[in-house]
Amino acid sequence: MNKPVATAAAPAAIGPYSQGIVAGNLLFVSGQLPIDPATGNFAEGGIKALTTQSLKNLFAIVAEAGFEPSDIVKTTVFLADMADFAEMNEVYSQFFAAPFPARSAVAVKTLPKGARVEIECIAARR
Repeated sequence: MNKPVATAAAPAAIGPYSQGIVAGNLLFVSGQLPIDPATGNFAEGGIKALTTQSLKNLFAIVAEAGFEPSDIVKTTVFLADMADFAEMNEVYSQFFAAPFPARSAVAVKTLPKGARVEIECIAARR
């Protein structure tokens, strides 16, 4: 049975979806926008601050589900502008240790609420 994951340490879902779902030994975390859950607004600053907030939100859901950051096996990064890739990557590298999760990073036409970055992940208990 699928178990929804919800935490006030990450922004509430803005649609008909869960922040995360545990299915057996897997955790699927929905895309996390760079919204500060305390204010409901985007983090202030450029792509580095925005990426940091998206990853903090993602890690909060991972922790709430009882998983560890090292359990993350796949991430997908959505960028509104691929020109932000290098700075996003710089911040991203501070949140993960080797062996790094598999990752896709793609540019998209638009993101919800006009965000510049959104990050989702899959984690697996070992």
